[in-house]
Amino acid sequence: MKSLFDPLSIKNIDLKNRIVLAPMTRGRAGSERIPNDLMAEYYFQRASAGLIITEATVVSEQGIGWIDSPGIYNSKMVEGWKKVTRKVKSTGTPIFLQLWHCGRASHSDFHNGDLPVSASAVRLEGDGIHTPLGKKEYETPRALTIDEIKTTVADYRKASVNAKEAGFSGVEVHAANGYLINQFLDSKTNLRDDEYGGSPENKFRFLKEVLDVTLEVWSPEQVGVRISPNGIFNDMGSSDFRETFLYVAGKLDKLNLGYLHIMDGLAFGFHEKGEPMTLSEFRKIYKGVIVGNCGYTKESAEERIINGDADLAAFGRPYITNPDLPERLKNGWQLNPSEDMSLWYSPGPEGYTDYSPYNPSD
Repeated sequence: MKSLFDPLSIKNIDLKNRIVLAPMTRGRAGSERIPNDLMAEYYFQRASAGLIITEATVVSEQGIGWIDSPGIYNSKMVEGWKKVTRKVKSTGTPIFLQLWHCGRASHSDFHNGDLPVSASAVRLEGDGIHTPLGKKEYETPRALTIDEIKTTVADYRKASVNAKEAGFSGVEVHAANGYLINQFLDSKTNLRDDEYGGSPENKFRFLKEVLDVTLEVWSPEQVGVRISPNGIFNDMGSSDFRETFLYVAGKLDKLNLGYLHIMDGLAFGFHEKGEPMTLSEFRKIYKGVIVGNCGYTKESAEERIINGDADLAAFGRPYITNPDLPERLKNGWQLNPSEDMSLWYSPGPEGYTDYSPYNPSD
C-alpha cells in the first residue's frame, strides 16, 4: 500500500518521500527583495520534505504585490537565492522556485503610482491590501495590452534563466490563488474579446506562452504548474470553472511536466459556483504526477495517495511551527499548534526559524 513516506522519482529527480513543503509567502526578504541567510536556514530546517517549493517569487517589479516578498529579476536576487539552494542541496532535497506575478492583487503604492495590471479592468473586492504606505483599498487595475503581455511572458523567461543560475532544481509556475495567470484563466477577471479571452483556449493562451518560454530553459520534468480550481482567495471563481480547469489539465497533460499542483482542499475558501472539483476528476485527464494540497491532515493526504488520485501531498501551515513535519507524521509525534498569524510575516526569526524539532523530553 502506498504511503506518504515512500520515495518517488520524477524522471531523474529523486524524492525521499511524498511530502512537499508548500509555497507560503513569509515576507523575510526585506525591501530590496533579496533572499538572505535567515531564509536559507528556514528552508534548510524543512529539508526532510521530499520536495521543497519556495514561497512565491516575483518575476518583475510590475509583479510585486506583497511587502518584503522575494524576487528573481536581478543579479542580487540570484546571488541571494544561491545562499538558499546551496544550503538545501547539501540535504539532497530538490527545491523548486515558484514564479509569481500578483496582477491585480497589488496596489499603486508598490509601483510608484502606476496602477496594477490584470487581464481586464476588474477590481478585486476584498478588505484591503497591506502596502508599504499602510493598508489601502484595492484599486481597479488596467488591462494589459497585447504588447505588454508579450513583455510579461519575456519576464517569465528571464526569471526562469535566473532561477537556473541560482541553482534551483526546477520551477513552479504559479497559476493559482487569484494572481495574474489565474486572472487570465478565470472568466470573472478575464473579460477580454481578443485572442486572450472568451474561449477556454484563449484564456489558457497566456499560461501556455509562459510555459513555452519556461520550457526553453528547463526540461519538462523540472517544471510544475499550480492551479486552484475551487479557490475564492483574492475574489476568484466563475460558473464555468469546471470546464476551464479540465481544459487546462488536458492541455498540461500533453506537456509531460514534472507535476501538476492542484489545490483541491477548501481551507482557503470555496467560491461555491458548483460542486468542488476533486483530484479524481483531474486524474482521469492528467496522467502525470499530481501534487494535492490545501488543508490536508496526514489521513486525508494518505487517502489521496492510496487511492491513486495524488502522487504527492503538500503541507503549508503545519510546516510553519513544525519544521520536522515528515518525522512527526511518520512517528505519530504531536504537532505544535499554529501560531498567531501576526508572526507569519514579521521580520526576523520569530515565528519563522525559532521552532525546534520534536524532543520527547519536552
